[in-house]
Amino acid sequence: MIIEPRMRGFICLTAHPDGCEQNIKNQIEYIKSKGAINGAKKVLVIGASTGFGLASRISSAFGSDAATIGVFFEKPPTAGRTASPGWYNSAAFEKEAQKAGLYAKSVNGDAFSDEIKKQTLDLIKTDLGQVDLVIYSLASPVRKHPVTGVLHRSVLKPIGTTFTNKTVDFHSGKVSGISIEPSSGGDIENTVAVMGGEDWKMWMDALKAENLLAPGATTVAYSYIGPALTEAVYRKGTIGRAKDDLEATAFTITDSLADINGKAYVSVNKALVTQASSAIPVIPLYISLLYKIMKEEGIHEGCIEQIQRLYADRLFSGAAIATDEKGRIRVDDLEMRPDVQERIAKLWQEATTENLAELGDLDGYRSDFHNLFGFGFVGVDYKAETNEMVGVESIK
Repeated sequence: MIIEPRMRGFICLTAHPDGCEQNIKNQIEYIKSKGAINGAKKVLVIGASTGFGLASRISSAFGSDAATIGVFFEKPPTAGRTASPGWYNSAAFEKEAQKAGLYAKSVNGDAFSDEIKKQTLDLIKTDLGQVDLVIYSLASPVRKHPVTGVLHRSVLKPIGTTFTNKTVDFHSGKVSGISIEPSSGGDIENTVAVMGGEDWKMWMDALKAENLLAPGATTVAYSYIGPALTEAVYRKGTIGRAKDDLEATAFTITDSLADINGKAYVSVNKALVTQASSAIPVIPLYISLLYKIMKEEGIHEGCIEQIQRLYADRLFSGAAIATDEKGRIRVDDLEMRPDVQERIAKLWQEATTENLAELGDLDGYRSDFHNLFGFGFVGVDYKAETNEMVGVESIK
């Protein structure tokens, strides 16, 4: 079939297998170009099919020659209907890993469930014995609690007062005002249940109980702080409470791993175009302005550049791992440079529908959004027929 992007709001309903494969190849080439990383050799990535999780799997495999197991929840293709982009990403990753002689297997299902945890643990036990790095990078809006059976839904809301600011429809470029009502009822508790640290801890406890963590094993989860511009709706909102919980859980996990000399970290990463961030009001406008400035300064990074720097300069540099006053690794350091943030704050006040194309990098935002679904890559013939029925080799 000929596959074209079909948009509905901040979601693309189609994905292009050849474009997703090109995306994976581009990321692999970047990692290879930066040289070897003296990193972990047996790696579990929970949330491995898109964004930072995918970049982590690629960085481990092609930077450190690591064996990787990826856990994700993606939709396979059916005749005449494309898979989700994460499915095609994972298929392409496994194909390239196999070519390179690297072990790579995947588990597709709900990572919050006991069933998928057990399936993954059994696979580690059979094939790898133990893992020395666990990346936790889940980005789901819903979690069915494995103990209580309660279905929790996260919400993006401010706490206490209505949030009013401006945002942009990145498809049309229209800048407009937006108001978000404050959280109520169980919004905070539900959001923490989905996006906080409980499931990360459950994974680590399960791995440790089965003796599947190597001595000195490290685990890393990903977080975001962001600027003063967005803090009322993000870091000081319901999602911020969940991030606080996630970051606190790192200390709890570190305590539980003391007897194997293990350590848990949270890495605070840069704002990037993802399916999740595209759905958050205010964030697309902020990212558009941020991209413009960081590209002008020559300090822009995408997911793969961020994770390569996290691995090479922080986690596996051979030096003590630098953290902030709250124990977090900061690879959002370039985004949060005072000069960058001062320029964004000024441009924010000036930004309108008429001038955003000049003040910001809306084209770059749109390009990155299309790339998420395999569209817009050089070297891919989007007018040609392509086979949507691509399988992930290790998932039968």
